[in-house]
Amino acid sequence: MPSAETTPSSQHEPEPVRAAVAEPVPPTREDEVAAVGSELIGGPLGRRALPGSSWWTPVRIVALVAIGMFALGLVQKAPCYHNAWFFGASSQYTHSCYSDIPHLYQGRGFADDLVPYFDKIPGDMDYLEYPVLTGVFMEVASWLTPHSGSLQHQERWYWFVNAGMLMACAAVIAVSVARTHRRRPWDALLVALAPAFALTATINWDLLAVALTAAAMLMWSRGRALAFGILLGLATAAKLYPFLLLGPLLVLCWRAGKWRAFFQALAGAVGAWLVVNLPVMLAHDASGFHIREGWAKFYTFSKERGVDFGSFWLIWAQNSSDPPTTGFINNAATVLVALCFLAIAALTFTAPRRPRFAQLAFLMVAAFVLTNKVYSPQYVLWLVPLAVLARPRWRDFLIWQACEVAYFLGIWMYLAYTTSGDAHKGLPTQGYHWAIVVHLLGTLYLCAVVVRDILMPERDVVRRSGDDDPSGGVLDGAPDAFALGAAAEGPPERDTRFGAPPVDWGRPGPPSHDRPL
Repeated sequence: MPSAETTPSSQHEPEPVRAAVAEPVPPTREDEVAAVGSELIGGPLGRRALPGSSWWTPVRIVALVAIGMFALGLVQKAPCYHNAWFFGASSQYTHSCYSDIPHLYQGRGFADDLVPYFDKIPGDMDYLEYPVLTGVFMEVASWLTPHSGSLQHQERWYWFVNAGMLMACAAVIAVSVARTHRRRPWDALLVALAPAFALTATINWDLLAVALTAAAMLMWSRGRALAFGILLGLATAAKLYPFLLLGPLLVLCWRAGKWRAFFQALAGAVGAWLVVNLPVMLAHDASGFHIREGWAKFYTFSKERGVDFGSFWLIWAQNSSDPPTTGFINNAATVLVALCFLAIAALTFTAPRRPRFAQLAFLMVAAFVLTNKVYSPQYVLWLVPLAVLARPRWRDFLIWQACEVAYFLGIWMYLAYTTSGDAHKGLPTQGYHWAIVVHLLGTLYLCAVVVRDILMPERDVVRRSGDDDPSGGVLDGAPDAFALGAAAEGPPERDTRFGAPPVDWGRPGPPSHDRPL
């Protein structure tokens, strides 16, 4: 992001041409892959087209496409509805239609009307191992599920009820992304059409946290720091990863000197998280208040859980005669995430322009995903909206999605192999390790192009169209208050290497949260 301050033009010097702030950016005019793909629906947008003159606005189209792709994901799970979830150890894996949802209906006590976090569950997992807001989501779905008929019938209905609620979350995500970058609503088609998004949407309940995080990003882009914090706190009450966004926000507000907005966001996040968690967290008995064991289960389980699917730690553990201990991996993963954050902070303070919020948010969550001791296939949902806001280029996005689809198929084929006994259906261990490597390389590739955009802002397609940081809210167009190295001298006035009219980087007009809808 820029640090240059707006200065009046000389009376005899023409003002540089600025991108039209109110005009949407058609992807078919700036993205070769989008232009080629548009031939399926009639070709690129013409120069005489009148966007916005129809009921079919970009946001509505994106929402409907997202719902349509979600529905295709439900169809992909069809082989599991009647048989694969209930009969045969490996059939749900060979059909790649596994979901935690029907299995946990009984496994976590919902079939027996047990109250999450308060009632003990028979079996190895004595309490529900999900954050509170996700537990509430699961409980509400249980209330809406008919508790009659066979257990299989109830589990099937529980999955369908959850799928309907998660579909609403998917629509919220698509609409939020479409409205975050006001001039680039069509970028949200990347979310709506993401194959990994459709394939993993109903594996678990992650879409709830992703929807709240996407809505929080939308609020921040409108300059509503407190609303952003509240939504981010709720998202963290549903899944742990959203709190990571406060790290990038801290260093960005530091560079811009926007401390008031940051502390408003922090206060909103902490307050919302406490409002959700305190009623469940604290128990009271004759000895006084204490932390409820059921509430703490998510945190103790996360700490005690060993190395698991999808991580480079698993490759190490399965190829070593002396695998690392859980305690070592916990400490090492924490150190790696901290080092990644320090690297992101250094990048923020030394980049020629202040990075966009979405860019740093993506890098921070990707660092957590890459270094964590487990990578469940639905974790890709955390990254999809942030990736679209950070790097809205179809080629790079589709390369990454291809890697994630390969991993999606790889993990199920590996589980089919391990559960099929002597039949050995599926992918052996070494083949699964290659699927993990493909996932890691795909995510690292997308991180690399985002870092390149930060170091070379003229390569950033969002800024090439004349914007500074449309998801940045109060950061959008703000001058720098603190920077290091060459960045402290101020950014270049303009860049014309791509043949476009000269643009004052970071001075495209009023901040995005002041622009009309």
